[in-house]
Amino acid sequence: MINITQMSKGILEGCVLMVVKDKPLYSKEIVESLREYGFNDLTGGTIFPMLVRLEKQGLFEIEKVPVSSAPSRKYYSLSEKGEQELIQFQNVWNEFRNIVDSIMKKGEA
Repeated sequence: MINITQMSKGILEGCVLMVVKDKPLYSKEIVESLREYGFNDLTGGTIFPMLVRLEKQGLFEIEKVPVSSAPSRKYYSLSEKGEQELIQFQNVWNEFRNIVDSIMKKGEA
């Protein structure tokens, strides 16, 4: 049987890369953006470890911005490696979607 958690994790990583593609965001903004797109059950506990892992892979450029009443915020934007990873994710996603769509259409007939 398909492990939906593992499948979602890979898709979510690609979506995180996409939401920071055009504008640097800090972790809370990333979570809020993904919720706006429909990841309603998403929590910081899911995103924070993922951000750390993706950062260690060199997919982000980080900018720490001081905040007067709190610790500095860490803003995430795509590194060159992150941009390449996003392109690869988009290509794999499009191929995967086409395959699944073909199978689903056959099932409708």
